[in-house]
Amino acid sequence: MQYCQSDTKPTRRQAIPIFRDLLLGALCLLASTALMWSWTEASPWVPLLAMITYLAMAGLILAFVPFHWRHLGWANRLTLGRGLLIALLTGALADPELLARYATPLGALALLALMLDGVDGWVARRTSTQSDFGARFDMELDAWLILVLCLALLLLGKAGPWVLAIGAMRYAFVMAGLKLTWLTAALPESRRRKAICVWQVAALMIALQPLAGATATNWLAGSALVGLAGSFMVDICWLYRHASTRRPEGCRTGSHS
Repeated sequence: MQYCQSDTKPTRRQAIPIFRDLLLGALCLLASTALMWSWTEASPWVPLLAMITYLAMAGLILAFVPFHWRHLGWANRLTLGRGLLIALLTGALADPELLARYATPLGALALLALMLDGVDGWVARRTSTQSDFGARFDMELDAWLILVLCLALLLLGKAGPWVLAIGAMRYAFVMAGLKLTWLTAALPESRRRKAICVWQVAALMIALQPLAGATATNWLAGSALVGLAGSFMVDICWLYRHASTRRPEGCRTGSHS
């Protein structure tokens, strides 16, 4: 679905509902990090990193939300709720001892974020509010969650630096697209891509649990890496094959969303 931006920015009155959603999210995160800090005796860097993560996310939302939108809608609010959970998990990276002591509850947070990944899309379809912004918002959170889980495995010493390749692969793909513009073309919907994403999160969550030894962790993370690399290769080959059928960039009248 392609959005056309209006010639003028939204008025203050139009922007208020979106600011209200983001402010409510910030208050919920403050309350959650305060409870986490008091109950777990976590490092003060935990709530600080969580809040910095959320503020960065909120800033990106305000920067990329379509001009004519007056509110986020329920589907994007659910995605924002996922963002709160992922911000909490990001904050936990500031205290490796917290990660080790509370691996199971933190894994439950990651599982909840994974489950909500399907709910927000269902709500968008039921309310006919699917959008390019919502799909991109959802995808970026998935990518960040996977990178956070990879960093957690590295900080806990359960996997070597190679595990970061899982979380960094998508960002490397985006960077490559700055030079090779054919990589930025829209890809068709793919159940294979979605299944690989779910398996990555599930495998990394299981690997983080205390019961997962070194061998199990390497097999789980390794399978996620191999599956992701294979999925990217399939998509890159598809984009390369179809690149020659497109008109030169300067001759296009439209743009890819």
